[in-house]
Amino acid sequence: MYAAKLHNSPRLQRLHAWLRDGREHSTLEIVTGAQVCAVNAAIAELRANGAEIHCRQTVSKRGERLWLYRMTKPAQPEERDG
Repeated sequence: MYAAKLHNSPRLQRLHAWLRDGREHSTLEIVTGAQVCAVNAAIAELRANGAEIHCRQTVSKRGERLWLYRMTKPAQPEERDG
């Protein structure tokens, strides 16, 4: 998988900023709040950039499966050339 670099990707920057509060966020919260689709792929890209993000599955009161993501260690800024 090709992972975009955090410093070059507004999409990853939005997701990274959204997760920086250290709280759990559902897939729907991330889609609507950070305006990121394909959340699981974007999470994988943040991990490739050095972020530590935990994921767990739970069930809502209505019986729906929910995926919750929580960043425990932000990605570190990368040194840029030039």
